[in-house]
Amino acid sequence: MEGKNVLLAIVLSTVVLVIWATFFEPPPLEKQIPEQEIAESVESNEDISSPSVENVEIIQSATRKEILNKTNRIVIENSNIKGSISLTGGIIDDITFKNYKENLDSNKNVIFLNPKNSKEGYYIETGWAPSPGEKIKLPTDSTIWKVKGNAVLLANRPVTLEWDNGEGLIFTKKIELDEKFLFIITQGIKNNSNKSFKFYPYAQITRNYKPTVTPIYILHEGFIGVFDEELKEEDYKDIEKEKFVANSRKGWLGITDKYWLTAIIPEKGKKFKSEFLSKDGKYKANFIIAEPTVLDSNTTKTSEIKAFTAAKEVAIIDGYAEKLGIEKFDLAIDWGWFYFFTKPLFFIIDYFFKLTGNFGFAIVIITALVRLIFFPLANYSFKSMAKMKILQPEMLRLKELHKGDKTKLQQEMMALYKREKVNPISGCLPVIIQIPFFFAIYKMLYVTLEMRHQPFFGWIQDLSERDPTSVFNLFGLIPWDPPTFLMIGAWPILMGLSMWVQQKLNPAPPDPIQAKIFMFFPIFLTIILAPFPSGLVVYWTINNILTIAQQWIIIRGTKVKTV
Repeated sequence: MEGKNVLLAIVLSTVVLVIWATFFEPPPLEKQIPEQEIAESVESNEDISSPSVENVEIIQSATRKEILNKTNRIVIENSNIKGSISLTGGIIDDITFKNYKENLDSNKNVIFLNPKNSKEGYYIETGWAPSPGEKIKLPTDSTIWKVKGNAVLLANRPVTLEWDNGEGLIFTKKIELDEKFLFIITQGIKNNSNKSFKFYPYAQITRNYKPTVTPIYILHEGFIGVFDEELKEEDYKDIEKEKFVANSRKGWLGITDKYWLTAIIPEKGKKFKSEFLSKDGKYKANFIIAEPTVLDSNTTKTSEIKAFTAAKEVAIIDGYAEKLGIEKFDLAIDWGWFYFFTKPLFFIIDYFFKLTGNFGFAIVIITALVRLIFFPLANYSFKSMAKMKILQPEMLRLKELHKGDKTKLQQEMMALYKREKVNPISGCLPVIIQIPFFFAIYKMLYVTLEMRHQPFFGWIQDLSERDPTSVFNLFGLIPWDPPTFLMIGAWPILMGLSMWVQQKLNPAPPDPIQAKIFMFFPIFLTIILAPFPSGLVVYWTINNILTIAQQWIIIRGTKVKTV
C-alpha cells in the first residue's frame, strides 16, 4: 500500500511539474521599484518626457530596400552586424546580424531593425528635450543631418553628424561602434547665442508592431529593464493596458526577443525617468535624464548614451555587463528563477561543446556526469526498489490475508519493510534527482542563442527545436507531412521505449487499475515531450538508458528471503 501511494505520487508530481514548466511557470519575482529617494529631484520635472515620433507615414506597398533608398544613409559594418543609419533623424534603423540565419533552410541573415516608415519599423533615436513650455527649434525625427568627415561607420572608426538650428545652436552626434553590438552616441550642443538654455537628453526605442510571442511563461519577450538593481519585465499586453514609469539612479532598459535585444543605457551618475508605453499600435521604451543640462552662452555641453542592437550571446552579454559596469545586464538573457543553477550548467555544457564540437555530445556527457555524481544515492534507491519488487508476492499475500483489517495490514507491511530493511519512499529519489536537471536543461536549450541551430547527428539539425520526424509518415518514408499534433519523432519514441523498459524493472502497483494507468504513462509522456526541444529529449533518453543499466545490475545482485 505504501509503495503504491509513493509510485502514484511520483507519477502525478512528474506530470504536474512538466505541465507547470511548460505552461504556467511565472516570471522572476520583481520588487516594487523604489522612487521615494529621488522623488524630490524629479518632482519639478513631472512634465519632462521623451518626444514622441507622431504621424509617421507607413509605406504599405514599398519593399524594405525601397524604403531604405528613400533617405540618405551612413553605411555601418563590423564583424557582427551590417546596416545603415538614416540621416533623416539620425536614427539607427537598419541592422542585420551577419552571423545568424533566419532558419536552417535559408541563407538569408536575420534582419533585426527596420526603418520607421515600414510596417515592421524598429529603430533607436536619441536627442534633446527642452524645458517644459520652452519653445526652441530642436532636431526631430525628420531633421536632415549632415556628415562631417568620414561617411562610413566601422568598428572603432566613428562618424559625426551635425545640424544647425539657425538660431545660434549647433547640434552634433558622434556615433561609435565596437567590434560587436555596442553603439556609443555622444550628443553635443554648442551655444553661439547670447541666451542660456536647459536641455534634457533622451533615448527611445520604437517598435511599430507587436511581434509574435510564444505563449509560454518559461521565456519573457517584451519590455525589460533594471532600475536601481531591480529587474522589471512587462509583456506587450500589460503595457497596452497601462504605461509603466520608473525613476532611477542607475540601470538600463529595452525590448527583448527570444534571441535578440535592443537596449539603451543612460549616462552614469545621472538620475533618469523611464517609460514603457504603447500608443497607436506602436511600442516604446525610453528614458530622459531628469537633471537638466544647463547651456550658457558660448559654451558646449555633451551627453553620452549607449545603445545595443545585440544577439544575446552569453559571453558577449556577460562581457558588456562586466566591462562597462552595467547593472545586472546579464539578466537580458532570461535564466529564470533558477538562475544560480541554469547558468552554471550552461557553462559546463558549453565547455564540453568546445571540447567535442557537438552540443548533443555535450548533453550526453553532462547526463553521464549527473548519473555519476548521484550514483551512490541512486544505488541505494534502486536496491530498495529491487527488494520491493522481490517482496511483491509477500505484499500481495498480506493484502489478501488482512483485506478486512486495514490497520493490521499497515502494521504487517511496516514490519515487513523493517525486517527486510526496505524503504518504500526511496523509490522517488531518482525522479527527484532528475527533475532539477530536466528543467535546467529545458530552460537552457530554450533561451540560449548558442543552442540555436546546433545539430546532434542524422536528422537532428537543431537541438533547440522539436524532433522533425514523425512515426505517422514512417519517419519520412511516406511522402506526407503530418499536422503538428501528429509530429511524434524518433527520439521521443526512443525516450518512451526506454521509460517503458525502466518501468518494467520497477515494482508494479498491486492495484490492477493503477497498473493499467502506469502502463500508459510512457505513451503519455512521449506525446507530452514530443514538441519539446530535441536536446531535452536526448537528455531524458540517455538518462533513462543509464538508469536502466544501473537498475539491471543491481537487480541481478539483489536477493531477499521472505517468510
